[in-house]
Amino acid sequence: MKFAMPSFSSSSASAPLPGVVQRSKMMEYDQPLVWVVLLLMLFGMVMVYSASIALPDSPKYANYKNTHFLVRQGLYIGAALFAGLLAFRVRIETWQKLAPYLFVGTLILLALVLVPGVGKGVNGARRWLSFKVFNLQPSELMKLFVVLYAADYTVRKQQVMHKLTKGFMPMTAAIGFVGLLLLLEPDLGAFGVIVCIAMGILFLGGINGIWFGGIGATLVGIFTMVILLSPWRRERIFAYLNPWTEENALGKAYQLSHSLIAFGRGELFGVGLGGSVEKLHYLPEAHTDFLLAVIGEELGFAGVLVVVALFYWIVKRSFEIGRQAIAMDMTFAGLAAKGIGIWIGVQAFINMGVNLGLLPTKGLTLPLMSYGGSGVLINCVGLAILLRIDYENRVLMRGGRV
Repeated sequence: MKFAMPSFSSSSASAPLPGVVQRSKMMEYDQPLVWVVLLLMLFGMVMVYSASIALPDSPKYANYKNTHFLVRQGLYIGAALFAGLLAFRVRIETWQKLAPYLFVGTLILLALVLVPGVGKGVNGARRWLSFKVFNLQPSELMKLFVVLYAADYTVRKQQVMHKLTKGFMPMTAAIGFVGLLLLLEPDLGAFGVIVCIAMGILFLGGINGIWFGGIGATLVGIFTMVILLSPWRRERIFAYLNPWTEENALGKAYQLSHSLIAFGRGELFGVGLGGSVEKLHYLPEAHTDFLLAVIGEELGFAGVLVVVALFYWIVKRSFEIGRQAIAMDMTFAGLAAKGIGIWIGVQAFINMGVNLGLLPTKGLTLPLMSYGGSGVLINCVGLAILLRIDYENRVLMRGGRV
């Protein structure tokens, strides 16, 4: 006896059974973003080791081991990942409520840096608070918290953002006060990054275009006056414009000239990992501000291109996450995500521009990669908040609640 098997159409075969809940194929969080961030930090740790391995040969670091900076950078990254994990667990709504308090608290820390006996000075600049075990750089905190504060301010003042006195001027005054404290340290580079973050978020938040252009021109004028009225900044600009004269190459443009030599030696594929000559006490601060120059010398144009591509991907992803959040009426989250992208992008651009001789020398590190505890930790916290925004976007798209 033959039995005819029932036939199923392709549509009925793929349909879920009644009462069976299918799990969404959407990832719980942005895994590619996590891997890119980890890759940059681990790549940076390798290059910090390479750039600093010869430092103990110098009398200044004679008591240090060859692995001193490698071990400390590894500890910084471990602490940063732990802080990022904690930050990811905080809801974006909570970050919005805390934004004004975090901003004011960091202002107080910036003021404390200038108090004699409290702030720690290095190479003529007072930018750190010493806590024995570690040094805290409040300007790094401000880069993140100005993102949150500007995003929160834009949401709260949305109805009056087109008005000069009620919408635009209070934020301008707050950023101006931050700038005053940073210029007293002095830290013109951090001030430039913070101004770009605040102005970018205000622009994305719908501020009047004419006022935005006017304040932009005013800021250019202020930065120009700061440079013209500061003899050592003026000398640095002139040295940047002509770094190869003997006086400049041995003076204000010493770092720039040796950075350019490092890139020149690297050519297309570099001299090989660990083979840099410029890191052998020729290029100052090779493991911090000029890490990209060591990458260019050892890994060549190809290595620099990989770094640029990874940072571009982070910035692009930040704006995509921000756009998605705004589309779901999460305006604060969207502006904060884009602000984080502006922060990482602007700081990376300035550092790369300085290393390549496109911009005057500034004391800004390469995010996630350069040696330093405060920078890496705050970068991780900021990107953890970005991941949290994306996570909440995904939960809402599934129809859930955050």
